[in-house]
Parts: sequence; C-alpha cells; structure tokens
Amino acid sequence: MTRFMSSKAAGLFHQRVLRRWGRAAREARKLSLDDLRVLRGRAREVRRRLNKVLHIAEERLTLPAIGTDAIHKPLHCDWAYRPEIWRGPISPRGMVAVESKAEFGDEVKIFHDCRTTELTLRQVRNSRESDLAPFGLQLDVFRFDGSFLSLVVEMPEDAALGLERRHLIRLAAVVDLEKPLEIFARLNIKNGPNVDQIVRELPLEDGGEAVVEFDLAYTKMNEKRVERMWLDLIFEGAEMNQIRLRDVALTRRPRAEI
Repeated sequence: MTRFMSSKAAGLFHQRVLRRWGRAAREARKLSLDDLRVLRGRAREVRRRLNKVLHIAEERLTLPAIGTDAIHKPLHCDWAYRPEIWRGPISPRGMVAVESKAEFGDEVKIFHDCRTTELTLRQVRNSRESDLAPFGLQLDVFRFDGSFLSLVVEMPEDAALGLERRHLIRLAAVVDLEKPLEIFARLNIKNGPNVDQIVRELPLEDGGEAVVEFDLAYTKMNEKRVERMWLDLIFEGAEMNQIRLRDVALTRRPRAEI
C-alpha cells in the first residue's frame, strides 16, 4: 500500500479520477433524471468510502495523538494520573437524558436530583495546540430542576499506595464554559470506616488551566488504613450551559520539609 500511494502511477490515477468527477459535476444539470439517479448512486458509494478514510485519518493525525499521556508534573512527583475519559476512546461515546448514578466509561459516574433530565454527556476529541489530553468530556445542560450536579471520578488502586499526610494532591483541569459558573473539586479518601474530604473551588476567572492543591496535613487520615481515593467535581448553577472539560489530571508530591 505504501508503494502504491507514493508511486507515479497512483498520482496519475488520482488525477484521472478528479477529472472524471469534475466532468460529471459540470454535466449533472444536463443529464436525464434516470442518468442522474445512477450518477447520484455512484457518487454516494464513493462518498461513503471517502468519509471512512477521512474519519480514520482525522482520528490518527489530530494532535494530541491517542495514547499519549503527557502530564505536567511538579518537582518530586511520585504519582500522576489522567482518567480514562481524557486518555482514550470509550464506548458509547455519548449519553442523552442522563439519569443519576449513570456510568460513563469505567471511572466516571454522574449524580443529580433532577426530576426531568435534560442533560447530555459526550466524549469529544481535543485538537487545540495547547491540549495535552487526546479527549475531553462535554456536558450540555438544558433545563435543570435539581439542586446538585456532580461527576464522580474514581482513582485506580495505586493512588492510595503509600499515601501519607505529608502529601499534596494537585488537580489540574482545563475547562471551557459557555457562560460562567462555579465548579468545586472535592477529594475523598477512605481510610478504615472514615472518609476524609477536602473541598477547593476551581479558579476559572482567567480561563485556561485551573489548578488547586489538596494538603493532606489538614485531614485526620489514618495512613495505615487508606483504601481508596476519588474525586467529585461539583457544578453550581449549570442550567442552560455547555461545560467542556478538556483535561483532568492529578499528581502527588511530598510537601517540602522545613
């Protein structure tokens, strides 16, 4: 196939095909209806194959490339993670009329208390030069008659390994909004029968990347009984808004000793 695509004969054949369809476009208005129907059928067959080639090419050639996992890591970082929705394709790629506790992929759940659900979720392909994550997550919220809306992002088992109160957990999120709203991030750490929580508001005033840090020194976490960790993203006043989370990434580092 490589030799075929780069050969001189392939180039000549391509030019012949272009001339043929160019001639067909010029003559389409003069053809009889029967001939025009035949031409339309052939054009649709060609278009289906072209669309498939274009879809695959756009997916493979759009940056950032699928499978890349570049994350801005602070000095002395000992753990970094980007959840699957922002890292690779999931199936299905979207949901409509999303019910509370619905799962989107293996790591994300959505919670709300709407009586009438007018909410959609969709995984979208990132393509900006500044994007590090191959994919983003888009929420379209229309009428919203509930009091809360949140995404729960589960962390893998290794997020809890070696976790100590001297650690700082850093959340970096890239968010696009149709109109301003407040987003809060709540880190949850289950240790034994207890769940320690730290809440931070994402600084979205200037757009671009929003960064917050969770200092575990302010918790009463039992380091010997840490079991799991997860993140809640809580949206305040989300009605009639489009929220695009272009990236969500977490890192961990020990606090500097004084």
